[in-house]
Parts: sequence; structure tokens; C-alpha cells
Amino acid sequence: MALRFSATNPEHPALLLELPWHLPLEEWPEKHLVTLPRGISRHIVRYARAGSDVVAIKELAERPAVREYELLRTLARVGIPAVDPLAVVTGRTGGDGAPLEPMLITRHLNGSLPYRSMFETTMRPTTVHRLMDALAVLLVRLHLAGFAWGDCSLSNTLFRRDAGAYAAYLVDAETGEVHDRLSAGQRAYDIDLARVNISGEMLDLEASGALHPSVDPIAFGAEICQRYEELWTELTRTSVYPAGQYHYIERRVRRLNDLGFDVAEMQIVNSSDGDTITFVPKVVDAGHHQRQLLRLTGLDAEENQARRLLNDLESWMATQEDHAPGDPLGARAEVLAHRWVREVFRPTVRAVPRDIRSSMDPAELYHELLEHRWHMSERAQVDIGLQAAVADYSATALPRFGAEEPPASGSPQPA
Repeated sequence: MALRFSATNPEHPALLLELPWHLPLEEWPEKHLVTLPRGISRHIVRYARAGSDVVAIKELAERPAVREYELLRTLARVGIPAVDPLAVVTGRTGGDGAPLEPMLITRHLNGSLPYRSMFETTMRPTTVHRLMDALAVLLVRLHLAGFAWGDCSLSNTLFRRDAGAYAAYLVDAETGEVHDRLSAGQRAYDIDLARVNISGEMLDLEASGALHPSVDPIAFGAEICQRYEELWTELTRTSVYPAGQYHYIERRVRRLNDLGFDVAEMQIVNSSDGDTITFVPKVVDAGHHQRQLLRLTGLDAEENQARRLLNDLESWMATQEDHAPGDPLGARAEVLAHRWVREVFRPTVRAVPRDIRSSMDPAELYHELLEHRWHMSERAQVDIGLQAAVADYSATALPRFGAEEPPASGSPQPA
């Protein structure tokens, strides 16, 4: 049987051909592998380098490999945070001609960590709460899209920092199913399975001494249920308002926006007596601030990062002489936003030593700089400029990243 790559992008097989497909994955030479934290998996998983990409390779039978590849492509089409599927490799044979298991290849999610790596140092309870929040948001988004996960757990999730919070990404879709709409029973099954899995994972951490003593594994497992139900109710509940009080609808939509969701479609029904109106958000799309930031600036960021960057952008715009909302002679928001990227965002990020900025994405780094400026300003009881914050952040952060020496000046470099 000939070696066969099934991929959507023709560049990926070309980059992958040099890898040793004639060997079982656990026997691959170190020169092809990349050392990165790995979570627990029922299959053999390794990270390898293919051109400029780092890819995750999972060895499993052909039918589940193809099925998971298609499910991940479906999630990508509907905008669900999940790893990016690149290819399925079949027709593998060893040096003796014996068949080898196929492989599923996904792109490594930069800046992400499996939960066990995050617990290598004792994690504070508040941080564990943030992980539960992120996982609840992911589960709600999957259910809104009609995807029943079938194996929701911390082990099947990757986490990325998101401006003081975390963003959760699905990393294993092997047990998933896509439906037009999930029933209450299907959702309840996923939630209960998540509770059991998370409690078990927390108990494992407790047994290894990696869990903070104040964290109750069973309670934290149950927390995913509570957080999920609160978010699901807010996104899908029916509201009844007095007739003519349309600002209630606007307030509900704004509350959903604050949670990071857009109402893409809604249903408004007047009662038969005309005294009340019923409002139901029919289609709710996640990524409200992400889309807004991308439209204005072209920057692609996590949801909380996008919210923070938009706040900074709005503050900066208010200082510009040609910013005049409602004035046809004033500069359009898109023009000012691109000027902010060119004159503020990019120079500020580039002013940070390469050792630091190569370790995190630009949006997260900019958020950290804003946080650093805020703390400096609080201590000084006076507004500290961004340039001074960059210089101080670079000097204090360099030892953590192993850089040799801070730059001579903290001034942002020209774009």
C-alpha cells in the first residue's frame, strides 16, 4: 500500500514528507521531535517540526483518524476554538513491509499548555477557577454549535493565557458528534461527564501533591456544572419586558456583548394584549470583541485580549485631534485604529527585547505592558507613560526569560 496524505492545504504534505513515516511513532529519532509539554492521551502523541511549523502527531486507527480530522475541520468552519487539522497519513508500512497505524496531524497551538503542565507549581485556587470558566465557555460554544463532545475533560483541552484569564481549546474530538441542535439530555450528558472527569483529574493531582490544599477536587468538578448552567441560561433564556421598553432589549444585548457574545439573530414577539414583548436570542456567536478588533485593526487576538486592546485604542483615539465621533470631517475609526497599530501597538511590542516577545503572542505581551504601567502608576500615584513602563517591564522580566541584558533605552522603536 502506498503512503497517502489526505490534507486540505497542498503545502503540508510537501513539508511532512521528510519525516520518518516508516517507523512507529514511539521509535522516531530525537532529531525530528520537539520537546513540548504533553497531556495524557490514550494514544501515542509526539511533537515534530515540519518546515517552520511544529505539528502534533497522533497514532491511531484509520477510521477514527479520518473521523476526527473531519470533525476538527467542521469545528474550524464554525469558529470553535480547537486545534487546526492538517492531514491524515495512511498506507504506512515498516521496513519489513508490515502495516503501521495511520496518523492524525494537527498544528501545535502556540502558547498553549496542557493542564498538568500548569500544575507543575502549585496553582492558586483563583487560577483554577479561571480554568473552569474557560472550559465552561468552550463547552457552551460547542453546544450552541450542535457539537456533543462526549469526553469533556481537562486532559482533552489546551489552555492559552488571555489577558488575565484563560482561553480553552478542544484538542481531542475523537468522541464528538455534530447535530443540528442538541437536546437537553445530550447537553446534560456532556456536563455530567465533564464533572466526573474533572473530579478524577483533580484527585490525581491531589494524590501527586500538585494541588493546593484548599482546593476540593469534588467541589471543583461540580463547579463546571454551575458555571456552564449560568452562562447557558444567560445566553439562551427568554425575557419578557413591558411593551415599548425597548431599552431592556438593548441592555440584554449589551450584557451578552460584555460576556463576549454577539446576538446574530433574535426573535421579538408582542403579546396578544399588547402589554408585553418577548425577546429570545436565537443565534449567539462568540468572539464579539475579537471580531471588532479584527475589523478595526486587522489584529487577531483572544477575546479578553481583544477587549483590553480595544479599551486602550479608544483611550488613545480620544487624545487625537482628528477624532470627532459624528463629525463627517473627522477621521474614521478604522483610519485611527490602523494609525494606533502603526504608531503605538507595533513600536511598543518591538521595544521589548526579543527574548521576551518571542515567548508570547503580541496581544498578550501588550496586555502585560498595560498591566505593568497600571501597577507602576498606582505606586507612583501619577500616570506613568508607556515608554517608561516598557523599559521597567523589560528590565524586570529579562531574568525570567534568560536574556543577558536590558536595552539601553525603553523608547519604542520606529515601526
